[in-house]
Amino acid sequence: MQSIGWWLDQSEQVKRKGMAMAAVAAMSLGVAGVHAEPAVHAPLAPSATHIAPLAVDFHGETASPEARAAARAAFEGFDAKGRPFAVVDKKEAKLFVFNADGQLVGAASALLGLARGDTVAPGVGQMVNTGIPPALRTTPSGRYDSQPGPNLKGETVIWVDYDAAFAIHRLRPSPAYERRAERLASPSPDDNRISLGCVVVAGEFFDRVVAPVLGRGPGVVYVLPEPGSAAVAQNTATGRL
Repeated sequence: MQSIGWWLDQSEQVKRKGMAMAAVAAMSLGVAGVHAEPAVHAPLAPSATHIAPLAVDFHGETASPEARAAARAAFEGFDAKGRPFAVVDKKEAKLFVFNADGQLVGAASALLGLARGDTVAPGVGQMVNTGIPPALRTTPSGRYDSQPGPNLKGETVIWVDYDAAFAIHRLRPSPAYERRAERLASPSPDDNRISLGCVVVAGEFFDRVVAPVLGRGPGVVYVLPEPGSAAVAQNTATGRL
């Protein structure tokens, strides 16, 4: 278990590390040195003079400090290991999807598990066909290695934890009383708790952002804990597709 403070600590460490890396790179290219001469010659090419530290970019999207810290740890801290990644902010009921270069590809509201909680009940993956009790319909927090693949109906989803039947998928037809489309469109995150535990997004967003980024191979998904939770479980999806 690692607390949410770990993500914040990581973000500060990787920020300093990035600045140091930029300085070392600049020195190696002759941009800085003890015996530097006055700048009387023509400037060097932009690729040699403008070396910016690796930094995750939210492109102006509104995001909580916790979501930003998780994204920085993923990209700037190299925790995602060069793979595309996503951050699920349960407090804001929002999904952020980044490419391997740390650039935000898109963000959207998401439906989450009906029950609040950061763990998944043992054997819940085998209850999908028979019915998952409402109290067990949680969206578990943690770090997961994701993989695209088909579900039992042949629909392509992004498996977050295959054994627990935990995935990111597009909005599907559902009973009218659940008002899933209306919940997604609502500006408040308070009414987004309705799924069996999966992270559900609008079909347009899944097709335009999720599938092209996370649907082509391995990725990493970070699910932030419930508001007030003290820790984030470090989980890895090991189920075979």
